[in-house]
Order: sequence, then C-alpha cells, then structure tokens
Amino acid sequence: MSRYAEPMARLIEELKKLPGVGTKSAQRFAFHILRSSDEDAAALAEAVRGLKASLRLCSICNNVTDVDPCAFCASPTRNQRQVCVVEEPTSIGAIERTRYSGVYHVLHGTLSPLYGVGPDQLRAAGLAARAGRGEIDEVILATSPTLEGEATANWLASALRGTNVRVTRIATGVPAGSDIEYADEVTMARAMEGRREVQESRD
Repeated sequence: MSRYAEPMARLIEELKKLPGVGTKSAQRFAFHILRSSDEDAAALAEAVRGLKASLRLCSICNNVTDVDPCAFCASPTRNQRQVCVVEEPTSIGAIERTRYSGVYHVLHGTLSPLYGVGPDQLRAAGLAARAGRGEIDEVILATSPTLEGEATANWLASALRGTNVRVTRIATGVPAGSDIEYADEVTMARAMEGRREVQESRD
C-alpha cells in the first residue's frame, strides 16, 4: 500500500519516468506542484498539453519544431547545402554556439544492436535522398565519440559513398583546460589523429 494518496502516488510515478529523476526527486517535484498555486499548476499542465499538441518533426531535417519546415530549413541566410548530422535535437544548441551557418539533420538515436536499434530505426532516409538528388555539398557527422556514435558515423559515411557529397567528421580530443593525465584512451587516440601543424607565431 502506498504511503501517499493515490493522486500523489500517480504523479510521483509519472515524474520518475523523466530522465535523471529518481524517487526522491519525483517526490520533491510532486510536493512542489501540490504547494503551488492553482494558476501555476494549471500553467504547467497546459504547457505539457501544448507541447504534445503543437510540436512535430520537421519534414526535411527531423528537428522538433512548431512550424514545417523548421526555422533552420526555411532560413534564406543558412547554407542549405551544408548539413550537420546530430543524434538528438538537444545537440543543436552546442553546434549553434560555434556560429555554424549550415543546416541540420537529426537522427533521433544511434546504432545500438544491444538495444535493437538498427539502420531502419534511425531517421536517415531523408538525408540519403537529399544527397542522391544533389541538394547537398557537405555532410558533417557530429555524432558523439562513443562506440555507438562512431558506428553510426561510419555507417552514414558508407551509405553516402557513391554520391558527390563531401563527408567530414568533427574532430574530438582533449578538451581545452583539461589535464591529459585524466584523458581516456579513446579521447587521446582521437586527439592524436586530429593533430595539426603548429604555425610559427608572428609577433
């Protein structure tokens, strides 16, 4: 028998489904909502309903959007012939901070045979079709430097072979400000592969 009233227990169970939210966090959130005003609780509920009702996937790049095509794909100032491939929509913010001026393609996952995620489960068909039609000059593979991310990048590179698209991979390595002593093997290997010639400084 739950120690909470049924509505509270149900809310806690639903909150626990959120990523990174355990039982204690869910209980804290639930009691915060209970203590909130009726207006704040109603605004939260309406925001969740509006999210599900209004958002969809862009028909071109699969980014989450409330208009189709999304703001990136519809922008006349973005380079529509340069496409950065990311795993999830949440990765776009990090790329945008680099002042990247191209557009995106969101896979919504990575290859993961252990969890039954194969090529058919990734949203990559649209990218291949655009490349085949000659609409893209460069595809930048910006998947994470994990085993799954690397496997996905390699699969995409193979899938795009035979088109006239230039396929590049983001460089990865030791982050600025970190200590090499604590870098793992994969990070150091990528850093060595991505090394470049040191230019002589001109003071």
